[in-house]
Amino acid sequence: MFPLRDSVPSKNFPLVVVTLIAVNAMVFFYELTLGMPGIEQLFYEYGLVPADYGPGQTPPLGYLPFITSMFLHGSWLHIIANMWILWIFGDNIEDRMGRVKFILFYLICGVIAALAHYVSNPASVLPVIGASGAVAGVMGAYFLMYQDAKVLTFVPPFFFFNLPAYIFLGIWVLTQFYCAAAELISSACGPIAFWAHLGGFLAGMILYRFFINPAGSTAAD
Repeated sequence: MFPLRDSVPSKNFPLVVVTLIAVNAMVFFYELTLGMPGIEQLFYEYGLVPADYGPGQTPPLGYLPFITSMFLHGSWLHIIANMWILWIFGDNIEDRMGRVKFILFYLICGVIAALAHYVSNPASVLPVIGASGAVAGVMGAYFLMYQDAKVLTFVPPFFFFNLPAYIFLGIWVLTQFYCAAAELISSACGPIAFWAHLGGFLAGMILYRFFINPAGSTAAD
């Protein structure tokens, strides 16, 4: 399933969402100039490597990778999928929170998602990268804030459905939970940080209420 658009129009220009997309795109284009050895070095330095935080370990950048990792992406599909979903769901959340609160919410969800990955894979020596955890936080907030919204969804090869947002996002989170559980037994769903997705989604569901502006206040702060 791939979302094409939602039914809730923005009230304000989503400056933070556009800025996040631009920053992620610039970092990705920078990655493309490095070549494979340079990209690998970048991922291991600025991506989150759980094993670096084990007993007696001193990561060279400290805890900075819990933030920098969410601005790195491993492929065109990786960044396009994350930024597209952020574009569809993020504008409405930014509307309700305002710019300052929204960026804080986004980053906090991303950090919690990274922590969820660390707790579930503490011995992993592979760097985890991507905005998926932070974007999942936005999806978690949308799941509760816009349940009556509709999401135009493309289901390959040629089906289109107008799904209620809670159904689209509910299917997504159930898929993540299935793959996270399956990951404990095998790698059937591939090398994806599913626990980070679940951690971000849950963080968004819990924390959004502390960031929304009071009814009637402007969101363009």
